Amino acid sequence: MKAFDILIVGGGPIGIACGLEAKKKGLTYVIIEKGPIVNSLFNYPINMQFFSSSEKLEIDDIPFISKEAKPKRNEALEYYRRIVTSNKLNIRLFEKVMELSKSENGFSIVSDKGAYQATNIIIATGFYDLPNKLGIPGENLPKVSHYYKDPHFYASQKLAVIGASNSAVDAALECYRKGADVTLIIRGPEVGKRVKYWVRPDIINRINEGSIKAYYNTTATKITENEITLSTPEGTLNIENDFVLALTGYMPNFEFLEKLGITLSKDDKKLPTYDPDSMETNVEGLYLAGVICGGMETHKWFIENSRIHAQIIIRSVLRKSHAKVVSEDNKQ
Repeated sequence: MKAFDILIVGGGPIGIACGLEAKKKGLTYVIIEKGPIVNSLFNYPINMQFFSSSEKLEIDDIPFISKEAKPKRNEALEYYRRIVTSNKLNIRLFEKVMELSKSENGFSIVSDKGAYQATNIIIATGFYDLPNKLGIPGENLPKVSHYYKDPHFYASQKLAVIGASNSAVDAALECYRKGADVTLIIRGPEVGKRVKYWVRPDIINRINEGSIKAYYNTTATKITENEITLSTPEGTLNIENDFVLALTGYMPNFEFLEKLGITLSKDDKKLPTYDPDSMETNVEGLYLAGVICGGMETHKWFIENSRIHAQIIIRSVLRKSHAKVVSEDNKQ
């Protein structure tokens, strides 16, 4: 069983940045990713355009050249894939971490394809794998999805989109333009404030002209094969429906964090405990990187403001390694 200085869980942009930094500093490392390279980005909608400009998505000062100032999904996939392949990063794809436990000499890790030892662990798993469920009857019907990929699928169908964020608004607009009969169901009084500034006027205009129906201050209460039931300010409403896109956001795997011994805040934010100067959690040698640091505040951390986590963590690892060597030399 090979031992590494660092094992990185998650092969997204921040996990890749951590791998690059570890390699530059001469540390042994391995990245474990349960899907393809940048799995979360791969599962984004086909036509998605980032809010950030390309230079803010760059890692390790490697230029990201895109056709427009704000790149699209396929350009990001190309960029991060080329970084991994050209730098020959040690990444194990389609491999899932099953168990992770603290041992006397660091950590023991068991995946569905092997076992590892590591002195330090970096958790950079993001939050895209676990959707916020509606918790209503019919949510598990095949017609309901918490992920959106391609508008072509919904052409000529009665589609209900639940949510008011970028993902919901993008889906509503794209599907409307491919011929879907779109109804947008929004829990609050308006379209989300964080919707991309060049998209928000578009959705509001489509709603105002009646091209997309919108129900504000409304929640879905039941889904059946042919209808969706809504609780509106005017009362209960049943509307015809073929498909539902419940794009109500996602959350980190808190159960996984707690099993590792990481403490979470007791409020609804579920903020994990870590030192911002090192990114080390309350478990020695266990670090967090990227969006997972924000708990339920998944809008707090992005690629552009968390790519620095890689340098912070590797500095901490090297500092502790040096201190250990000095300590052992002093004993001799």
